[in-house]
Amino acid sequence: MPVPTIADAIAEFGHGLSFDRLPGVVVHEVKRRLIDSLGCALGAYDAIPAIIARAMAPAVKAGPDGCARIISNSATTPEAAAFANGVMVRYLDWNDTYLSLEPAHPSDNIPVALACAEAATRTGQELITAIVASYEVQCRLCDCAALRSHGFDHVTYGGFSATLAASMLLGLSVKETVHALGIAGAIAPALRQTRAGELSMWKGAAFANTGRDAVFAARLAKEGMTGPAPIFEGEFGVMKVLTGEFPPPDFSAARSGAYKIIETCIKYFPAEYHGQSAIAAAIEIANELEGDIDRIETIVISTFKAAYEIIGSGPERWRPATRETADHSLPFLVASALTDAGLNLASFSDERLHDGRLAGLIAKIKVVRDPALDKLYPQAMPNRVEARLSDGSSITREFIYPKGHPMNPLSDAEVEAKFKGLSAWRFAGSEMDRVLSMLWRLDELTDASEILRAFQTPART
Repeated sequence: MPVPTIADAIAEFGHGLSFDRLPGVVVHEVKRRLIDSLGCALGAYDAIPAIIARAMAPAVKAGPDGCARIISNSATTPEAAAFANGVMVRYLDWNDTYLSLEPAHPSDNIPVALACAEAATRTGQELITAIVASYEVQCRLCDCAALRSHGFDHVTYGGFSATLAASMLLGLSVKETVHALGIAGAIAPALRQTRAGELSMWKGAAFANTGRDAVFAARLAKEGMTGPAPIFEGEFGVMKVLTGEFPPPDFSAARSGAYKIIETCIKYFPAEYHGQSAIAAAIEIANELEGDIDRIETIVISTFKAAYEIIGSGPERWRPATRETADHSLPFLVASALTDAGLNLASFSDERLHDGRLAGLIAKIKVVRDPALDKLYPQAMPNRVEARLSDGSSITREFIYPKGHPMNPLSDAEVEAKFKGLSAWRFAGSEMDRVLSMLWRLDELTDASEILRAFQTPART
């Protein structure tokens, strides 16, 4: 018998997972992530990349191959739905995060699962199970090996997680799923340049593109298309070309109840996750100064290696010209939090990007790597901000576990409040309560497409 491959293990894990074996806390976390992700999508509705993605989605007749775009009255293909909805979920950089050798945003898998659940008329329980499987695969691959140090983007692992979710929901066999993983894996590698230098709109579209390819790979494999193998261990596979050798992901912990979704972080602020604790520290300093930030002479942000590399270094971080660069700029995030004693979507307006006073404050900021903080990551998210004042005194604040971290989680009420704040333009009053009630009862739905139908009318474009 041939030696089982990592793709075999992924396929067998997904198809062996069943809703009735999922702990209640895991099911509840899926509901929280769905509410959070759909809120993020609604908040990004008017963003230019979201408008482009919806415009590029072909209109098709409603039916077996027709899937919904969020807030649109016309159906499109499952692939296009996964892409358009995926861009909306990701654009604000407010959806959840997982931290390991490779960071990721595993809720990026949710638009793929929604599209495939609708296309195959799956139940809420089947949707939940596929989402759990996608989180498990992406997060465990992130535990296996880093990608960014080799020049590749984290969405590469999403090619496998999203394809597994699609395969489960579209009714592929284990063998067909292995072929789908091979197809998706061969085209999934994405360059890390997406998140380097001055960031573009593509930052929020990269996983959506991977998700679109995942749906297509699964549909091809279901029709009999075979895929390259072994996709991880082969002569030109993932380990040879992208990462180097690594031990296979261990799914035994999940089978005993320790699911990775519990370890993911829901974002409290709309910004790259490594900066969340620095934002919180800056807000406390701003409150102590009672808004008098002109007293600040210099600011030193002490951080850890991953944060320094991803959001704390490079000249673009001190003069961000795009929203995408700003929410990945530790100096911009701290300066904005000091200026406003908070951080919200208005912090990234064009006016703020060209605010001379804010630019002056950013110029006072120095980011340094502290080896002592390196030791705490990724189990913690440590940042220390010191504001040195004109009178010679200083104020220092440090956060280890920012709001939304598993050690400092958002309550259900806070998750709902985030959703309500992002979706108030679309839902109000009893309608908002009805939608939230349906999402909390996801496991009771006999047709998961009820979720997207609830978001369809009235459409604004």
